Parts: sequence; structure tokens; C-alpha cells
Amino acid sequence: MSNKTILRYTSNQRTNHWLVAILFLMAGLSGLALFHPALFWLSNLFGGGPWTRILHPFMGVLMFVFFLGLVLSFWRANFFIANDRLWLRRIDRVMANDEEDVPAVGKYNAGQKLLFWTLLLCMLVLLFSGLVIWRAYFSEYFGITSIRWAMLLHALAGFVLILSIIVHIYAGLWIKGSVSAMLHGWVSRPWAKKHHELWYREVTRDEASKPPITKKG
Repeated sequence: MSNKTILRYTSNQRTNHWLVAILFLMAGLSGLALFHPALFWLSNLFGGGPWTRILHPFMGVLMFVFFLGLVLSFWRANFFIANDRLWLRRIDRVMANDEEDVPAVGKYNAGQKLLFWTLLLCMLVLLFSGLVIWRAYFSEYFGITSIRWAMLLHALAGFVLILSIIVHIYAGLWIKGSVSAMLHGWVSRPWAKKHHELWYREVTRDEASKPPITKKG
């Protein structure tokens, strides 16, 4: 398989990703149930209002912990390079699926990198603001003004996070092969060369530099 495809995500990275996705869905739905009375019916998914209030912060903290696993795996690949600025200037060609004159990018393009850092920022804001408004354990250490600001920041970060994930899902479905990579881990060489040429060159160069495997006997 390695002669025809390239490993993009390991099994641990894929498992980590889908755990974050599941926890995001659960934390998001429970958070919406607590956000507005019109959405309180979503609390039925978690056993009612009291259980929703109990489970939501624990699911949020667990989501952040697993997300840190993704950060540790991918942060180096998400630093911006010179080609990323040029890529953003030609985003219209990327949207038109015409990438012939678009600068080559690494494992992630500029859009994916912006999403990565946006998600990290939102996760941090959600974590710290969530701790401030977590009445069972931490709210008593903060004044009412701090709690009100934390609630506002928590709602704002949650809104940005949900929008960002919608963009993430849309982009994954739009670029054929992206979802399959996160399901199975492998991508074709033509796919890698078309969408992430710098990464493709790096991977294939590393393969070429490895000594051939010889059979004993």
C-alpha cells in the first residue's frame, strides 16, 4: 500500500480526532440547551435539565483534553510560511478547484492553519470562561462582574467554534478525499501532490532516502 498511497494520519490521530468530534457534538448540544429557553428541549438528550447542567462542563473539559492531543500532533505543521500568504491571495482559484497557478503548500494550507489557531483560541476561552461560571466548583471564587463577562465570552467563543466547525465539515466534504483520509489514514499520491505539494515532496523525499529492505537468507 505504501507504494501507491501516503499515510496522512495515524490510527491514534484519527481516534483522537473523532473523540473530539463526538465530544464537541455533545458539549455543543448541551450548551445550546442551556443557552436559550427555546433550545431547552435539547436537554432531553442528556436526561433533563439538571443532568445537562452537570454533564456539560465535564464534557467540555474532556473535549479540551483530547483536543490538546491534536494540538501536540499538528502544531508544527500549522506554522505559517511565505507561500501561505500567496495562497490566500489566490483563494478564488482554490475555490474554483483550479490550483495549477496556486503556490504549493505544506501538509496544511493557509485556510486550515487559520482554522487550527481559531479552534485553539476558542477552546482556551471556553475552558477558562467555563471554569469561572462552573457554579459547583469555581464560581464562588469570582465576583458577579467576572462571572457575567465569562458568560459573555463563553457564548461568543462557542458561537465562533460552531461556525468554524461548520466550515471545517464543509471543506472536508468539498475537497474529495479529505474525509477518507481521516477515516482510513491514507491518501493517494496524486491527491497529495495536487493539494499539498510541499508536503508530498517532503514525504516522498524521506521515502527515497530510506535504505531498501533486504530479505535475509
